[in-house]
Amino acid sequence: MIGAIRSALRTGFGLIERPFDRLFSPALNPLAQLGALGFFFFWIVAVSGIYLFIFFDTGIERAYQSVEYLSRDHWFHAGVMRSFHRYASDLMVVMVAVHLLREFAYDHYRGVRWFSWFTGLPIIWLLYASGITGYWLVWDKLAQYVALVSSELLDWLPVFGEPIARNFIATGTLTSRFFSLMVFMHVAVPLFLLFIMWVHILRISRPKVNPPRALALLSLAALLAVSIWRPALSQGHADLAKVPAAVGIDWLYLPLYPLTTLWGNGAVWAFLGAFSLMIALMPWLPPLRRARAVEVHLDHCNGCARCAEDCPYEAIRMVNRTDGLPFPTQAQVNPSLCVSCGICVGSCPSSTPFRRTADLQTGIDLPEYPLKNLREKVVATATGLSGAGRVLVLACEHGAAAGRLDGTVVLPCVAMAPPSLIDFILSRDLADGVVVAGCAESACYNRLGVKWTEERFAAQRDPYLRARVPRDRIATIWASALEVRRAEVEIAAFVAEMAGKPPPRMRSPLPASAAAKSGETREPAEARTKS
Repeated sequence: MIGAIRSALRTGFGLIERPFDRLFSPALNPLAQLGALGFFFFWIVAVSGIYLFIFFDTGIERAYQSVEYLSRDHWFHAGVMRSFHRYASDLMVVMVAVHLLREFAYDHYRGVRWFSWFTGLPIIWLLYASGITGYWLVWDKLAQYVALVSSELLDWLPVFGEPIARNFIATGTLTSRFFSLMVFMHVAVPLFLLFIMWVHILRISRPKVNPPRALALLSLAALLAVSIWRPALSQGHADLAKVPAAVGIDWLYLPLYPLTTLWGNGAVWAFLGAFSLMIALMPWLPPLRRARAVEVHLDHCNGCARCAEDCPYEAIRMVNRTDGLPFPTQAQVNPSLCVSCGICVGSCPSSTPFRRTADLQTGIDLPEYPLKNLREKVVATATGLSGAGRVLVLACEHGAAAGRLDGTVVLPCVAMAPPSLIDFILSRDLADGVVVAGCAESACYNRLGVKWTEERFAAQRDPYLRARVPRDRIATIWASALEVRRAEVEIAAFVAEMAGKPPPRMRSPLPASAAAKSGETREPAEARTKS
């Protein structure tokens, strides 16, 4: 059941994200920046709230008038800020909700990712608590309705000795201290929210807390346009002598309030409890089957720290050397954080398939899919290629090309393949061309696999693809699992292109026997390390 729901959501996101990639570009796709946009809207809410507080009066009789004053008399700055405050709050709810659904759809909530998912639950509660207390401060008819329903919900819990709802059913029962308390709560709760948001990203390497500048400016422009077109306004002064007959509901923050009339307070609390429990337990329903964590082989590790720098999950750290080799540090893996994506294998300078004099082993390797096996699979797959335009495909298991049978080697992530593997394939004439087919750029399963691969090929990140490797014989395809047809078309076009090219003029390989006799390791100079 959960798998079917996740698959349906993944399909839906895939159908939306690819048009967004073409419209905004992958770097500016809002669906790939949900967390960063959530932080961005939080800061807009915080800054606009501080600005509005300058004009706000916490007196019981003056609160409503002060809000009206800033909305009517100073609409061109304070009124716009009020609208910014309201709409940015709503957009933060949207970002959190869509972010939760997207992480669930792409199965980014189980295994080592449980911590970020679990800490998202208090973010939801604190976000709603912050928004609801903000509605009380306006003290219009909607605020009266929210105060009455909220107090009745709280009275249902056996927490307060005296019912607090009676303070909102008769005049003369509220004082200015009530608004002082609401202001304190409306300031304190967002501070706790910010702290939990910081905890939420603690286990994420290079978390995105700021959206790209162009996307931030577009968001600000959209907020300004909506604020001028449809400013946030009050709904008439609250009157405790009358029960509000009809109010405009903010369905993003107050969707359950009308249900208290239909279901009752107990049923609403039961729903909230069941929802929270379901969210909290989802990482273990069912638990994710985890592959064994990567292992460090110190006799091939020179402490260069590339694996630690490239790990998307901060599962690797550098510690003092323990084996006596003349290097200051060594890599150490935290198995509880490792997802076995293999990105660290692709970053290790000793991960070169050229060595033939000894059993191929690298400084850090996947025990269930070692680099030696990868080289053997590449060679075996290349042996089956024939005819003109021999193309070997290195495919991410989460991308569009993972299901191909002919000429394809599947990896946990394409960034597991060191650039020297591309050099090896072409220089040994194993194929006329190589296709690297990974996830969609805006939906990389392992977060940084696409980015690191592109930077290595562009010689912007070590280990980089050597200059001698002809770039016109390498194609990259970033496509989601829904874009199988597009991937096949692009691979077929690349095969046809390679069929029309003469053989690549790279260094001629020595026969295996000659290489063994000469002791040649065929290891690129920049990839050598102590072994």
